[in-house]
Formats: sequence, C-alpha cells, structure tokens
Amino acid sequence: MLNRHEVFEVIAAVIADGGSADRAAVLAVTVEGLRDRALRQGYVIGDSAADSVEKVIVAALRPVDRVFRVAYDRYMVVLPHMRNEQHALLAATRLSQAFEVPVLDRGDPWRGRPVVGIALHPDHGSDPELLCRRAELALEEALRQGGQHLVHGESHDHAVISYEELREAVESNRLDTFLQPIWNLQTGRVAGAESLARWTSPHRGEVWPGYFVPFAEQTGLITALTNWSINATLRHAAALNHVPDLKFAINLSPRAFNQPGLVEKLTGALGIWGVAPERVIAEITETALVHDLDQTVSLLRRLRDRGLGVAIDDFGTGYASVAYLSKFPATELKIDLSLVSGMHGDARAARLVSGIIDMAHHLGLVAVGEGIEDGGTQSLLAEMGCDFGQGYHLGRPVPAADFVARCGGGNRV
Repeated sequence: MLNRHEVFEVIAAVIADGGSADRAAVLAVTVEGLRDRALRQGYVIGDSAADSVEKVIVAALRPVDRVFRVAYDRYMVVLPHMRNEQHALLAATRLSQAFEVPVLDRGDPWRGRPVVGIALHPDHGSDPELLCRRAELALEEALRQGGQHLVHGESHDHAVISYEELREAVESNRLDTFLQPIWNLQTGRVAGAESLARWTSPHRGEVWPGYFVPFAEQTGLITALTNWSINATLRHAAALNHVPDLKFAINLSPRAFNQPGLVEKLTGALGIWGVAPERVIAEITETALVHDLDQTVSLLRRLRDRGLGVAIDDFGTGYASVAYLSKFPATELKIDLSLVSGMHGDARAARLVSGIIDMAHHLGLVAVGEGIEDGGTQSLLAEMGCDFGQGYHLGRPVPAADFVARCGGGNRV
C-alpha cells in the first residue's frame, strides 16, 4: 500500500512528460462492499479481496495507466494522455462495467460497486496534491449523490452538508415526513403511501434527499435517520388505524442493516404506536442484494416472519437477477421509473415491463409501477395486470399531516 506522496511523484512525472497542454486524469476509486467483506469475514479475506479489486481495475484500463492502493478500500488511478473529459469518463465507465461480474478471491465470489471521482490536469489544477484532493472531493460527492462517477466541479470544494447540522436536525426532530400515495391500479383507489424524509436547513434551505441520505450513510448518521424515519412514519400511520387496508412503505438503507437490533427496533416501534405489522412494508433497493446477500436475506426474513411486507425498490436498474429473487423474501417488486417511463412509443420496453409484471406474479409477488407521469401510462400498466402504482400523475409527495387529513375523512379516490 503506497502513501500519497509516492502517488504525487508519479502524477508530477506524468504531467512533466506530457507538457502543460497534455491532459491527464486522476481518479479516486472506492469499491462499496470491500470494507464490509473484511469486517465480516476477516482481514485475511479482506486483503485478498482488496488485491483482487486492484487486479480488476488494472485489467479494465490501458497498460499505460497506473493504479495505486492508498487506503484499505481506496485506490488512486493516474491516466496520462486524456483527450478530454469524456475520455476520462469512458475510463470510469469501463471500471463500472468490469465489476458487473462477481469478484473472485479467497472467499466466496462477491459483487462490488465502484464509485469514482475524477479530476483533470490542467482543468482542475497542476499540483499533484490538489488534483488528488479534488478527485477525492468528487468521489465523496458521488457517494453523497448515490452515483457511480463524478467529475470535479468548483461546488465540490466545500461540504454540501454539515455533519453537526444534520445530526442536530435528526436528534431534534427537525426533519419532515412526506407521504406519496400508492394507488391500486385495478380499483382506482389509494392503497397506501411511501414515506419520504424532507429536510429544510435554516442555513442551506431545502436539502434534497439525494444529498443528505447518502451523506448519512457515509458518516454513520444513517442509524439515527432510520430510527427517526420509522417512528415518524408510524406516528402518522397510527392516525389512520381506523382506515382499513392502508399500507405504509418505509425505505431502509442497506447501511442500516449493520446496526444491531434493527428488527427489534422496528417491531418494537410497531407496538409503541399500535400499528399492525401487515400495514408496514420495508423497502430496500436492488443494491442491498449485492452488498451482503446472506445478511440481507436473514434480516428481511425476520421482518417477514413478524408479518411485515418486503419490497424491492427500483427493480430493473441492473443489480438483481431472477437467481437473487428466488432467495429473497420479498412480497413486492417495484418496477423502476426508468423502465415505466420508457414504455411510450417503445414496444420492446413495454414488453419488458409486462414481462416483469408476469414474472412477479409467477413468483407470488405484487407488482408496483413507479414513475407514472400520465394517464396513458397508468392505463397501460393496469391493462398489463400491474397491481399498484405511484408517480406524479397519481399524486406528488405531500406533508404527512395533509395525507392523513385527506384519507382520514374517507377520501381515497
């Protein structure tokens, strides 16, 4: 494992060799799942996995490119002779594609998800240390956004979110719960809602969840945020206990699975608020299936055994497979909006969505279409036999109190 000063020397040599007009790129790379592998299976297997990851990265790039491991789960990549920014993005894309197959090392095969931050010479500086820092800032921003690669921008030079401010907002209950209605597409009635966290900072204004949720995952605040979300959602669900058949979906981050007693905290909160388990659905994204399948299956099976539903969110974005679904204790499959929105004018996309709905039904799962933006999409999904749907056409997220007032009065159409 090299120290960064050795990497700085390599970058300086590449810059000197190419001259001031020649572009070079510095990539900061981390592979999600690598650190968890070491912690769960031991440092020997973790080191083997890190070595295997380095080999995958090297094989995906050109012979002239240089790869250095600079921390337990972080690598710096130096790419000389880049024609432009797109050339560097192409290299990042090749890295992502290289990890689409399982990584083989001393333990069982596993899937890693690379995240890449990119800085370019001379666009983002000529000093090796500055280029490395800006690549790592871009990496941290990509992690916060939940993306896979990001080029440095000036806005990345400062933290978008303050750790102390978000921690104080969660602990002081200064976040808001919004509920987005989920409709039964066969009956045309509201069947429940997905719970969404919203945060308006007194210093930064409205902060998009795509920023503060990944930030919470990276900083360890996800445990507190998850606990807040569970109790805030159930408080509003309890206010609608008198309305039959309404269900509430709560998003669970894969990072929250590492916290001890998650199942007990969730089921304990159900008892505190007096909400029946069958009225709650735990939603996880496809990525949870590839970080630690055994742990994920075990935890969610315990939730299923206690009567909660389990939904796979954003299905169709490239991670899950039928083989995963056969092992996964799910009750619902939520079809990603990128597939649903692509059905208009694209017969192949429509057939794909229809096939996913049929597959879900054959597996005994409920099918939910996400991202319904117009009446035509709603009608087409209903004709395909899709059970439920959500999207701006059916209802935008609204403050939880507004949703409760509407449904509490019996208005569910």
